[in-house]
Amino acid sequence: MPRFAANLSFLFQDEPFLDRFAAAADQGFQAVEFMFPYDHSAAAVASAVRAAGVQVVLFNTPAGDWAKGERGLAALPSRRQDFRAAMARTFEYAEAFNCPRIHVVAGMQPSGADRRAMEACFMDNLAWAAQQAAGMGRMLMLEPLNQRDNPGFFLSDFDFAEKVITDIGAPNLRLQFDVYHAQITHGDITKRIERQMPWIGHVQIANPPDRREPGNGEIDYRYILETFDRLGYDGWIGCEYRPTGSTVESLGWIRDYGVVPPKKPTNP
Repeated sequence: MPRFAANLSFLFQDEPFLDRFAAAADQGFQAVEFMFPYDHSAAAVASAVRAAGVQVVLFNTPAGDWAKGERGLAALPSRRQDFRAAMARTFEYAEAFNCPRIHVVAGMQPSGADRRAMEACFMDNLAWAAQQAAGMGRMLMLEPLNQRDNPGFFLSDFDFAEKVITDIGAPNLRLQFDVYHAQITHGDITKRIERQMPWIGHVQIANPPDRREPGNGEIDYRYILETFDRLGYDGWIGCEYRPTGSTVESLGWIRDYGVVPPKKPTNP
């Protein structure tokens, strides 16, 4: 039976970020994930988590200077010290709201950059970060992003991500398998899930071509979710999609998978 987590960077956009935790709980979600919480203090996020009674299952390391086009630091040789500082900040947040998984965002590959130098930096940073995370009981995730939506992103190939994981060999370094990105990048999605299941530590879903909810796009998600069940995946599945209408209107598909109905208002 799938277990779904609401991605608060995509869903409930009509609410301020700290109010989205309660909004997700009101729609029956027991778990949430999000991208970058750093506009708010770790204490403020932890307070919102506790008040809503949800579990945070995943969030991202800092992106760097977003205004200058940075999308992560892990593969940038010139930002090694900044990466370590970013990981320290990430661990502070993970500790505050007890999040078990952290997506280590790789970063952009600048035009003309030395790919081999970036790969070596990426490997060194991940090996160091995995060792630090292991002592805190945290898992690190690698997520390849498709080049159509993220041109120039360093980590876009799922086979390369698997190689990085196997070469480093840290048991707490796993693949964040976003079905949307995998379908756009590689296709043949069922066979890819079957082959890469041993390395998958977290799953996210959205429907190509426009990153919409299941039932609105080209993937038969009932079949895909049954595939994860058949292969024994028992982790969380992050709903990282752009709702066609409102978030609440987009959730009709999920009721068939055991998410409890929204809370009913009590009479005054």
